[in-house]
Amino acid sequence: MTGDLNVRLAKGEDAALADCFREHGSLVRSYLRRFVPPQEIEDLQQIVFAEVWRCCHRFDPGRSLPAWLIGIAHHRAVDHLRVRTLQTVPLDVVADPVGVDGRSHGDGLADRDEVQRALAELPAPQRQAIELAYYGELPQREIAEQLSVPLGTVKARTARGLHRLSDILMTGRPLGRHPRSASSTRARISPSQ
Repeated sequence: MTGDLNVRLAKGEDAALADCFREHGSLVRSYLRRFVPPQEIEDLQQIVFAEVWRCCHRFDPGRSLPAWLIGIAHHRAVDHLRVRTLQTVPLDVVADPVGVDGRSHGDGLADRDEVQRALAELPAPQRQAIELAYYGELPQREIAEQLSVPLGTVKARTARGLHRLSDILMTGRPLGRHPRSASSTRARISPSQ
């Protein structure tokens, strides 16, 4: 079904966009939720799917449709955030924010940046399974459906990817940083971050 949708969308068939929205709309919404306020998600989702339709001729049906959609959603979210005018507050008025674990948010941002760099080193199938699970907030069963692979394959890719990610993060520490245990490294890539 998914492979058929990929081909139909790439050909620009009229019903393909509606099927794509029905099948992947929740994934796009979940992804956008990380970037934009709740009241703006629906409008931005419409912009994403309008671009999907406008650019469907550029989609390679042999590639992952969910990954392509997330890529478009990411670019539109960034564009959306760039044009927003935010109220500024002088830095001397604001105290340093502290995260739930007692560290400053700056440490958390540095950790997220490290995780992003480590994810880029993973093989594409493992990276895709982890990104859909943690950033797309999809259960493994839905990831298997999205990628048209068996559930066991998704579980294996995720487990191997997390193990490899842990190894990359443990060995790639800058000088002066204390290595953490593998369990705390895995905790740093939780979906809430």
